[in-house]
Order: sequence, then C-alpha cells, then structure tokens
Amino acid sequence: ALGVGLSLRPAITARGALPARNARLEGKADASVDATQRVGTNLLGSLTVNTDFAETEVDARQTNLTRFPLFFPEKRTFFLEGADIFDFGLGLGTDVVPFFSRRIGLLVGREVPLRAGGKLNGQMGATNVGALAVRTGTLDTLAAATTMGVLRLKQNILRESSTGLIATWGDPLGRRNSWLAGVDFTYQTSTFAGDKNFLVGVWAAGMGRDGLTRDRSAVGLKVDYPNDLWDIALTYRRVGDDFDPSLGFVPRPGVHAMRLSVNYQPRPRWRLVRQMFHQFVPVLVTDLQGRWESYRVFMAPVNWRLESGDRFEFNVVPEGERIVEPFDVAPGVVISPGRYHHVRYRVEAEFAAKRRLSGQATWWFGTFFDGTLHQLQLSAAWNPLPLVTAEIEAEHDIGRLVAGDFTRDLIGTRLKLNLSPDLQLNSFLQYDNGTEAFGANTRLRWTFDPLGELFVVYNHNITRLTDGWTFAGNELLLKVQYAFRM
Repeated sequence: ALGVGLSLRPAITARGALPARNARLEGKADASVDATQRVGTNLLGSLTVNTDFAETEVDARQTNLTRFPLFFPEKRTFFLEGADIFDFGLGLGTDVVPFFSRRIGLLVGREVPLRAGGKLNGQMGATNVGALAVRTGTLDTLAAATTMGVLRLKQNILRESSTGLIATWGDPLGRRNSWLAGVDFTYQTSTFAGDKNFLVGVWAAGMGRDGLTRDRSAVGLKVDYPNDLWDIALTYRRVGDDFDPSLGFVPRPGVHAMRLSVNYQPRPRWRLVRQMFHQFVPVLVTDLQGRWESYRVFMAPVNWRLESGDRFEFNVVPEGERIVEPFDVAPGVVISPGRYHHVRYRVEAEFAAKRRLSGQATWWFGTFFDGTLHQLQLSAAWNPLPLVTAEIEAEHDIGRLVAGDFTRDLIGTRLKLNLSPDLQLNSFLQYDNGTEAFGANTRLRWTFDPLGELFVVYNHNITRLTDGWTFAGNELLLKVQYAFRM
C-alpha cells in the first residue's frame, strides 16, 4: 500500500556551551517536530514546530569593500526545499529579492526562535504554488514574537511563458503594517528565428510599512537572447528610495540601473581551444533624479575555455563612483565624498574540475578610488582519495589610499570525509583579520537507519587580542531525528 503520504520527523537537540572565557557552562535540550504531507501528485505541505537548525553549516565569511550590504545565501533545509518557487522576476539576481528567507529566524547574526511554521509548495496543473507562514518568538529586546508569511503563484501560459504574483506580510522587527505585493510576466520561446531562445520579462512591486513616506515602488524589464554564439541581454530596474521590503533584500534603493551584456562565444576549430567568450558588459546606475552614481564597464578580450576543461581570462574594468556620504572601506580608512574614476584589471586561471587538484586563481589590480588595490583570490579543491575532499577559499587584499593603507585577509578551509554512505564528517575552519577571529564548525552526520539520523556539531572560536590568541567560546550540539511514514 502507498499509505496516506504523511511523514512525521520528531527530533531532540541537546546543547552545551561556554559562551565566553571564564563563563559558566550553559546547557539546554529542546524537542522539535517536522511533518510533511503529500497533497495530490505534485504538491507538498510541510509543518514545523519549535524548529531547530543545529545541523546547518555556518556562513562563509566575506570581504566587503563597498558601501552596500553583502548577500548571504540561505542554508537552512526547511527554507531551501522548494525555494525556487518563490523566485520573482526575470534576471533580478540579488539586486531586488522580494522574499529573502534569511529575514526569518535570523537577526543581527543571532538565531530567533522559530516556534511554528507551515509551507505549501509544488504544482497544481499549470500553476506553481508557494506559500509560507511562520511564527517567531522573542529575542531579548531586539525582536518581539511576530507572524510573517509569503504567497507566490505562477501560472504557465502559452507554450513556455508564465505570469505570476507575490505577496508578503509581517516584519521581523515587529514594525507595523508591513506588506509587499508584486506581479511579473515572462515571455519565453525556444523557436525565435527558427531555433533560438528569446525572453522578455517585466515586473513591478510595491510595499508599505509605518514610517515610510517616500517612493515605495519598484519596476523592471529584461530582454534576453541567450544562445550559444551570441548571448545578449538588456536589463533595467527602477527602485524607489523607500522600497525596503521587510522580508526582502534590496541593497541599493533609490536608483535607476541599466545593464547591457553582450557575449560573443565562438567555437573555433582549434586543437586546444573549445570555446572563446568575448564579453562587453556596461552598467550605469543613477539616482532617481538622473544624476550618475556608479558606472562599470566589464570587458573580457580574452576568456578561453580549453579542450582540457581549463580556462584563462583577462579583463579590463573601468569604474566610477560618485560618493555623497563618507564610508569606511576598512577600519579607520574612510572614503570621502567626491567623484572617483578608476580602472581595474583581472587575470584569472581556472583548472578543470576533473583533476585531482582543481580550482581557480584570480588577481585583481589597478587603481581604486584615490589609490590602488591588489586582490589575490584562490579557491581550490583537492581529492587525494575518492572519499576525501579538501577545499580552500582565500583572499588577500592590499589597499593603498590617501586616507590610509589596509590589508584584509580571509581564509576558509573545508575538509569532507565520506567515511561510508551513511557516515560523513565535515569541518569548516575560517579566519579573517577584520575581526581577528578564528572559528571552526565541525559536523558529523550518521544515518543509523534509512529513517533516522544523528548529528554531532562542535563549534569552537578563538580571538586574537594584544597579548595573543585567547578562547572566545565553544558549543557542542547533539541532534537525533527519526521519520515515521504513514
């Protein structure tokens, strides 16, 4: 018998921690339960109570040399499942994200209790459905208990096109009357001029919240011709100066932004070269009055993919910034208001993933605001054995500016041991000299039964003070979960 399609997965999490040097040991245990119910052939309903994300890997640290916030991807399983259904608009990327699930349950780097949540995602005939509602608890004085949610509908029309809507409500900080509503339409065909791909997408959104009085709307357009020889796209967006959705991510409001991307990608009949990518990507950003704020022209005169799978690239990137308010590019190094024009260069080599040692090495250099900046970046993966993978991500930045010099170091390493199909050990170590902190996140996952899993997670942090390295905190978590299917 197939059963009723119901799965219950209770879990117990126990944790102990020393949150700081000379602190007392803290410990607690929590119970949680997740349930999923198949609703029809292609629709899944999920329920979570007292949700725990103990097994989620910590975020990878990033270096920020801009005046805009960084984007960190979602890693929590409950929000990742069916996340693509909530995608909105054509070609928005991270410039405008009407629904950003990390706004729920995370606040200023701390975890907010997720008391209960329900989700529905899947397909009903020609309609894609995504709905989510959650209730979060209090977090000290930062956030009160609140209810938030999102609804996304997308209807498939014509042969390959779609139209849809999105709506969100609630605010993680408890700000009143928070909402967002948007509509989008994408025309898509794979038979343009016979056998070519062609897309046109338009979208519009508006939002509200108490205290916002300026323009709270955003609109955009993308025309895309993504084909093998020519890949051409034109994108435009206008974002109001008060467009700041409570459950969204909009790093740069109050702008007109235009982007043209022209890629010529021939496949020469050469012995060593598989494909060439000649790229020209100008970007212009103005304020709502039409005054320029930023420009960038990305050019790739050389970007060759070899038959071996390796790749070599050289770029020239003129850039400009009109700075209205000062900002810190590094601690104690302030970029003053003014107009800046600089040219950046990049040399990059990528080694094919088929190799036992693969990765990518990048060197950015050239002028930067009123000085110079060198950025050395390395990402590599080593597979000495089929069951062992070691990865490294490293960046070394050297800035020499009128306001001062700075050096930024960031390094992260991962070790993955697949001891058996049922037992995996992952360790993620990170250091950056901005915080002078070293952190280790080690996770053991044991599937002791086809329906049962045990997670052991250990976090250890140390920091460097004037007198050397010192303990900054640690935490040990044990989580066991078992699924019952009916």
